[in-house]
This record gives sequence, structure tokens and C-alpha cells, in this order.
Amino acid sequence: MRRFIFTLLIGTFLVNPVWAADEKKEEKQEDVYLLMDLLGATFQTIRDESVEEVSYRKMVEKSINGVLTSIDPHSGFLDAEEMADMETQTKGEFGGLGLEVGWDKDMVRISAPIDDTPGAKAGLQTGDYITHIDDVSVMGTSLNDAVKKMRGKPGTKVKLGIFRQGKKPFNVTITREIIKVNPVKFETKGDIGYLRVTTFSENTGKKLKEAIEKLTKQIGKDKLRGFVLDLRNNPGGLLDEAVAVTDLFLSQGEIVSTRSRKPEDTVRFSAKTPDSTDGAPLVILINEGSASASEIVAGALQDHKRAVIAGIKSFGKGSVQTLRQIPDFGAIKITTARYYTPSGHSIQAKGITPDVEIPRGKLEEYPRLIGWSEENLDNALASEDGKKTPEKILNEEENKKDEKPKDYQLERALDLVQAIWIANQQKEKQGV
Repeated sequence: MRRFIFTLLIGTFLVNPVWAADEKKEEKQEDVYLLMDLLGATFQTIRDESVEEVSYRKMVEKSINGVLTSIDPHSGFLDAEEMADMETQTKGEFGGLGLEVGWDKDMVRISAPIDDTPGAKAGLQTGDYITHIDDVSVMGTSLNDAVKKMRGKPGTKVKLGIFRQGKKPFNVTITREIIKVNPVKFETKGDIGYLRVTTFSENTGKKLKEAIEKLTKQIGKDKLRGFVLDLRNNPGGLLDEAVAVTDLFLSQGEIVSTRSRKPEDTVRFSAKTPDSTDGAPLVILINEGSASASEIVAGALQDHKRAVIAGIKSFGKGSVQTLRQIPDFGAIKITTARYYTPSGHSIQAKGITPDVEIPRGKLEEYPRLIGWSEENLDNALASEDGKKTPEKILNEEENKKDEKPKDYQLERALDLVQAIWIANQQKEKQGV
């Protein structure tokens, strides 16, 4: 009798709070009860015969998580502690290493290291695999368990075993910190405004709007040539914030739609406010670490031809996760829909292809060759003002003085903004 009651509770717990009854289910109702009885019997056998004692609660949580993770890598069960961590993270402050991670090939894959966090400072990169945590293999564990092991008190250390394609496996020891993520950073790049969005947490849209206003004021509206919006290694975040960020650069039109199994559940999000940049040239930088909300922004502005997308093809996470909270237990995170760009293209497993592909590279600059111009030829006609270019030969050491590593992709994006601005000026002069 006790086992039957337990089985019935499990059946109710799984079916009613998470999904409504579907008359079109292939399984007959009596088959469902039979399967639930099998689950209950299995739990009882584990409880009675396992070499180590296992609580019913742990078995239930692991079972739910196993079902959800078998559907897709973004679904799963969150216990009360993990749920609290997620709520804290969306507010932009949480404890840990500053790594966005996922599950791939029985290992933990780094989706993106967050700027200025211990993980990023340790040199970890998008695409790195975490194979060991404190010398213990992650194989056979779950993503949630792996994340728990990487979390801990600020000031404590954790050792990670890393596999990076094309390199020998290596270890890195990182000190945990309280991660306070500022989702928006900005600075002037000459007459161009540079905007960096690292994550889509609460108030990202509001902070980006403030950054645009400050840059416009610093540069001067008449001098401003455009903006670069850097979404590289941005793993995403809140859908509402992705919509808010996109709305800053559009005056009208659809931004994104979410579509589930039922056509009537389709939800569309559209621009509601005027373009905060007054149509200024815009280039968006993406790479393989740009996912989810980042792809919504890039896809929408690409479809509306509002921005030139540059860099490397994005990650391709085009699915929507919904949280179903379960009091006293935690929450179920389940994939309920897919994202579609305004033109109707699914982001899932395809990503956003840049208009201009810019691979990672190194920018090398060379001094101008002195004496290699028309004015240096024998008997050359003088310029109208009679002035000559002063000759200053820079030797190799002087040329390297104060040299700093440059971001090749960003440099090319800035060039694109300049090119778009010049083309627009020429059109205005021609009255086009």
C-alpha cells in the first residue's frame, strides 16, 4: 500500500504541475499508471538493495533531471539552492568563477567566460572543455553537480582540468570571487561609440540606453559617425532585455517571435520606441560564444537591415526555456519554444551568419616607406603650396615603442562604421 501511494504521488507530481493532460497522447491512461508503478518499484529496490543508502528525494530529483536532460541540453531540474542561484545571477551578481557552461560530449563545455571575472583572467576560452574538477573527472556526473563543485566561498580555490582543441590537456587553478557583472561597458573610439554588452541581465536595456546617450554627448552629435555593438562571448540571458536592447536601434517592426508546438501559443515582440541613435551607422560583432539573447538582437537588426553583422557565426541557441517552480523543491526548467527572427528564420542549431566574416587575427602595422612618393622623384613638380612632407625615419625599436596588442576584429568593425558613414555622406551630397 505504501508503495502504491508513493507511485501515485510521483505520477501526480510529474504530470499535473508540468504539463496539462493531452487527449492525443499515444499512451493509454492505464499504461501510464503501469509505468509509474514500475518507477516506484525501481525506487523501492534501490532503497532496499543499493550498496549505499539513497533517499527517496534524491532519487526523485535525479530521475526528473535525467528525463529533462535527455530531451535537450538546456532542460533540467533545479533544486532550491540552484533556483536561488539562478535568480541571483539574473540580477547581475553571484558567486563563482564567471563561466557560462553547458553539457557536451560527457564534459562541461565553456560557452563563454564573462569579462573581468576569475575565469576570463585565467585565460579560459569559449569552446574549452572542463574534464576534471579538483582532479576528479566530470564523466558520470551531471551539469548541475559539476557547477556545484565549481562554486564555493569567495577566496577558496578550485583546480580545473581543461581540454582545448589543438593543445595538450592542461590544469588551471582559479580563486573563486563574488561575481558582479556590469552588463554594459562603453568608450569612445575616435568619433565612434563602442558599446560592449556582456550579458542580458536585469536593466541591460536601460544601462545601454544611458551609455548611448553619454557617448553621443561625449563625441558630439554632429561628429558621431556611428556605433559598434560588441556581443562577442555574450551567452544571452533574459528575453525581455534582448527585446529592450533591440528596440533601442529600431523605430518599428517585429523583433522576435517564440513558437511552441501549438500555433496559437505564438508570441511576437515588436519595437515600441524611436531609434535612440537616430539611425546612426551600426556594426554588431558576434562570434561562436554569442548565443540566445545575443542572437535575437543580431538576427533582428540584420533582418531589418539596420546593422551590419560582423565577426564569426554565432552559437545557434534558438530555444526558449520556461521555469516551473515547485514549492519546497525548486523548479523545472523545460524547453517550451523556439526563437524566430523577423523574417521567420529559426536560430536553433543554425546561428546568425555575419554579413562580413572577420576571423580572429593579429593586426600588424608598418611605418610608411620614406622616400617612396611622387615628391621624392627627381625633377618632380612641387605641390601648389610648395610644402614638402617632413621626413622622419622610424627605426624598428621606435616603431614598437608603446605598442599594445590590438583587437583585430574590433579594428575591422570600426573600419566598417567609417565606411558606412562615408557612403551615407556621399549619398546625401548626391541627393540620393
